[in-house]
Amino acid sequence: MRLYHSSNMIVEHPDVQHSRNYLDFGRGFYLTSIHKQAVRYAQRFKRRGQPAWLNVYELVDDIDRWNIKTFDTYNKQWLDFVAQCRDGKDVGDYDMVIGGIANDRVILTLDRYFAGEISQDETLGLLRFEKPNIQYCIRNERMLNESIVYIESQQL
Repeated sequence: MRLYHSSNMIVEHPDVQHSRNYLDFGRGFYLTSIHKQAVRYAQRFKRRGQPAWLNVYELVDDIDRWNIKTFDTYNKQWLDFVAQCRDGKDVGDYDMVIGGIANDRVILTLDRYFAGEISQDETLGLLRFEKPNIQYCIRNERMLNESIVYIESQQL
């Protein structure tokens, strides 16, 4: 499976250590299978006057041996997981987490929820209309090294 990672640099040798804290699925190397989403995300670097790179990888087919958590929808489990990760808590012993990205519309709803402005039920009610844009977060360095093959980097 082809996966993409947007950055302000070529990332030929990805790692987990350079990840920021408090992200949707915790510290890890984030990718998407949606080319258009990756290109759109890379535009934020250009807006900051930085170079924008689309790094392309192949995910090997033999990933069944890893501990993978998948969220198919924006549901209570996804919301609880993201809330804990964004609070800096390492949730679960997962090698990879797959699920919806908190895009601009979703993040506005989440911000209101985290600020206590809306309830969990109201949040989930608003999110049910959103179609998840899938992201992959590889949280295990060994899995990253063994399951991701660098293909190329394209400057945008």
